[in-house]
Formats: sequence, structure tokens, C-alpha cells
Amino acid sequence: MLIIVATVCVALVVFILKYVFSSSGPNPFETDTREPLKKMVYDRKERKKVLKQGFVAGKVPDNPDAIIIGSGIGGLGLAVLLAKVGKKVLVLEQHDRAGGCCHTFTEKGFEFDVGIHYIGDLLEHKPFRCMVDQLTNGQLQWEPLENPFDHVVLGPPENRRRYPIYSGRTRFPEELKKCFPGEEKAIDEYLKLVKKTGRGVWILALLKLCPVFVAKFLIYTGLVKRLSFFVKMAPRSLTEVVNELTENKELRAVFTYIFGTYGNMPKEASFSMHSLLVTHYLNGAWYPKGGASEIAYHMIPIIEKAGGAVLVRAPVNRILFNDAKEAYGVSVMKGQEEIHIHAPMVISNAGIFNTYQKLLPKELQAMPSIQEQLSMMKNGEGGLSVFLGLNGTKEELGLKADNYWIFSENNFDELVENYLNGKREESAKSVPLLFVASPSAKDPTWEERSPGKSTLSLVSFAKYEWFEEWKDDKVSNRALDYKELKQAFIDSVLEVVMDVFPKITRDKIEYVDAGTPITNTHYIGAAKGEIYGADHGIARFSPELNATIRPQTPLKNLYLTGQDVFLCGFAGALAGALTCGSVILNRNLHLDAIALAKKTKSLNAKLKGE
Repeated sequence: MLIIVATVCVALVVFILKYVFSSSGPNPFETDTREPLKKMVYDRKERKKVLKQGFVAGKVPDNPDAIIIGSGIGGLGLAVLLAKVGKKVLVLEQHDRAGGCCHTFTEKGFEFDVGIHYIGDLLEHKPFRCMVDQLTNGQLQWEPLENPFDHVVLGPPENRRRYPIYSGRTRFPEELKKCFPGEEKAIDEYLKLVKKTGRGVWILALLKLCPVFVAKFLIYTGLVKRLSFFVKMAPRSLTEVVNELTENKELRAVFTYIFGTYGNMPKEASFSMHSLLVTHYLNGAWYPKGGASEIAYHMIPIIEKAGGAVLVRAPVNRILFNDAKEAYGVSVMKGQEEIHIHAPMVISNAGIFNTYQKLLPKELQAMPSIQEQLSMMKNGEGGLSVFLGLNGTKEELGLKADNYWIFSENNFDELVENYLNGKREESAKSVPLLFVASPSAKDPTWEERSPGKSTLSLVSFAKYEWFEEWKDDKVSNRALDYKELKQAFIDSVLEVVMDVFPKITRDKIEYVDAGTPITNTHYIGAAKGEIYGADHGIARFSPELNATIRPQTPLKNLYLTGQDVFLCGFAGALAGALTCGSVILNRNLHLDAIALAKKTKSLNAKLKGE
């Protein structure tokens, strides 16, 4: 019996290795496509020609190879991958500018980013940096943040405690130990756990790329837990793990502070998800030079060069299917008119809920396989954003290229639960957690573009249900009671900001506004105002879910990309694009990106004579 089991296991391993490492389709990472840096373009009219190309039938490419719904990074990233192997791709965006959560907007002379605050893992020649460089032909530049890059602030105004978070694989734990003497063992064990767990994330790609029957075999035999520590730790909550490491409540809070980057309070968060964020920033944090819109600005020309297009104000109202349940195009609303566009494949970056619940015909929505996938996911928590335009330079206002995570106390689970379960009017008066960042202080081109001005982006959570009654109002003219509720949140948040940043006073505030969950629904198409797509709680990391939710849908020629296919955030959505591209091109693009990174690193080392 043991011989049979061993033989089956060896055969399975050989099959998986052959499947994962074999490749037959074209490789978008075949060569290094980075070009010499071109001069940055600040002129808004010139940038508009790239980022705001309005939809008209005459701009639609003839016979596109693929249509992608949504121009967030998961959609644009995939479009560039396909363009690099000669595919003609049409990207359709419902908003008036491309980029999804990578877009920026300008009010009263202040430019604000909406979703890109800081990105990690961008050291030269790392696979992630290599991939981003290739997707922009090396034109997107990254500016490192300060070190410490994050500051954790705990407690009420009369007793605020501050803890700096440093990058650096040795400096991160060293600085924590200075703040928490006597907790050296807990800090070392925490870092050991997050590193070991984070390294196993490759299993998600394997479960989504290998044949379903192989994925199920790995799951039902328990082999998947033996293959990856990530899977082993996935069912354990962040609260459970850190509580075992230390009795120090303040240290527990510092271990868990970054939960806001994926949207689940510690007791509902998977330790595996948390480990990815901690390791993501271990080597540093960066911000795009020139602002977040630089990302889309440098990707779109690559799509166009291959004959494709990225068109905005192009709301897709349904995906077209033939009688054999095969997708063959989309319908775009232009005023009251439906315009049909045909393509051999349709890829949705609109999220699983929008795709399955809004874009499919009712009879296809009802398919058991579609309902099974929907039952495995739930909407993430709604986001609240406040945008401040300030008179004064970063020096005058005491702003740096870093972030602040501000909490009214160190009991995060209780704080978040009470806030989200409270009455909206009461919760509005006391927002217990707040992310504060200054895009203007992070961007070295800002002073040249907007001298004497600064911006702050403030982010927290808010329930969609608090604002749902006004969702059908005109976005620019919602009811007075909506505006009053929004103002209550703004006032509460400003009180915290002016206390933590004493140089920011009311007379320095030239512009202020807030985006609520229903604002997110309008501008970025978030079904319930969520900023991280589908919920990233413990259930999201079950191997069964990850083997089921994959780029291929139950409907032929329809694929999914972006956050809901892999994970949230800029890096997670790009991983979704790579995974979807791997399926379409029939090769493992994750490994291709790693191979090119190694190749360019080796070549550069030779050139330097190392």
C-alpha cells in the first residue's frame, strides 16, 4: 500500500511540476522592454489625450482580440501583457478617466490620489519591480518614503502613544525592541512567522492555474497544507496568533495595525493575509513619482501601440452570449443607445459581484456554478475618504513622506466592532481609526507643479448601509441630510488630524470634501462601496475557494481578472492580471516575470563588474 501511495504522490508531483513549469504560449516577459526615461509630462491637456479618451464607436478598434471591462490595474495590467504578445485589446471604463483606484482628480488646484498611498517590494531587480517596470516600459519612476514609513498612534488626545515602523529586515525588529523592552522573543517569533507564512503565497497561484481535479486532490488529501505554511496558517485569525505571542496589549496593537490595508478587523483577518502586508513593506515603501495617474499614463500607450484602445465614459451594461452560453462581446450604453462590440473573449475587471449579478443575463446568473462562486464570496467593508487641500508647503505644515495610522485605543477589535455596529450619527462623531498620508509630501515633482500647496488623504471605514438611502440621488446634488451626515464625519476626522498635526489649522484648509461608500459606487463601480473588492476575511483564504474562484468562469470565453481573482491592493490586482494572463496565454507568467528579473539582475551585475 505504501508503495502505491508513494508512486501516486511522485506521479502527482511530476505532473504538477510539468504543468506549472511548462509553457507553450507567447511570453510577454521574453525580453527587457525598458526604454530610456522620457521627460515627464505635466501639461493637463496632453495627459488628458491619454487618460480621458471618450468612447465613440469610431474609436473602437476593428476586430479586437479581447475586451476588458474596467481600467483598474487588474484590467490595464492584463491588457499590457496581452499587447506585448501582439494582441489587440479594447479596455472599457465607465468613469470619465482611466485608472480605477489609480486615478487622480483635481479640485481648486489640488490634485488628489484615491487609492495609491504606498507600494512595497519595489527594490531594483526584485520580480515585482521587474514586472511593474515591464508593464510601463520602465517609464514609471518610484520615490522611496521616509524611514520610518509608518507611524502607529494609539490612545485619546490626552494620552497618545507613538510607535515608528521602520523598513529593513533587521531594522524593523530592532526598532520595535527599543519600544518594547522585554518583548524581544515575541517580536522575533512574530517576524519569523510572517516571513515563513508569506513565502507560501505561491500556493494560491498553483490552485488557480493547475487543473481543477489536481487542485481538489491536493485539498482533499491534505497535501496542500504540507506544501505551504500559508495554507496552514490561513484559518487562524490575526488576533489569535498575536495573543499567543504576547500579553502586552500595546505590542499586540502594533503587530496588527496594518489591517486597514485589507479591510478586516484582526479577529476576522487571516494571519496569512496579514503576513503578506508585513513582508510587502519589509524592504521599504515607495510612491509613484508624479502621482498615481502616472501608472495608467505609461501603460495605455503600450496597449495602443498593439492596435488596442482604452476608452472612458463607456459603461458596459451587459455581456453578450450566444445560445451555447459563450461570450462573444459586450453592450455599451451611449446615451439611450446600445452599441454592441464583438470579440472572441471578454475579461471582466469589474469584480465578481458586478460581473455575475449585473452583467450576465438572468438565466446565466441562475446557473448553479455561478451561484456557488457567489456564495463563497461576500462584499468587503465600505470605505470613507476625506480629501484636504492645504495652503502651505510640507515644511510649513510639518508633513513628510510617511503615513500615520491613528487609533483611539489599542483594542482594535472592540473599536471597529462598536464603530461599525453603532448608529451612523453616533459613529460619525467619533471615527476610531484613521489612515493619514500626504501625497504631495511623497511626490518630489509636487512643488514644481503646485508650489505653496499641500494635500492630505484620510481613509477609514464606513458602512454602505449608512448612506444607502441616498444612492439614487444625483452625485453632485445629494440631499441635505446626506451632506450633514458627511460633514459630521469630516468634522470628526479633522479634529483628530489637527491634534496629531498641530501645524495644520483651520485657516490653512482651503478645500475639504469626503467620499462615502456610495461615492465609491459611482466613481469606481464598487458594488457596496468597498475599496478592496470582495471581503478578505478568513474564508477568502480557504484552499477550496481559491481552487474554485479562478480566471476561467463557468461560461466559455468569459474570464475574470484583478483583485477578486487573487488578492486586494495594487500588488494583489496585478497578481490577478498575471494569473488571468497565464490562463489565456497558456504559460506561467508569474515564473516568466521571476526569470526576467533574475536575467536582468545578472546582466546588470556583469556590466558593473561584480
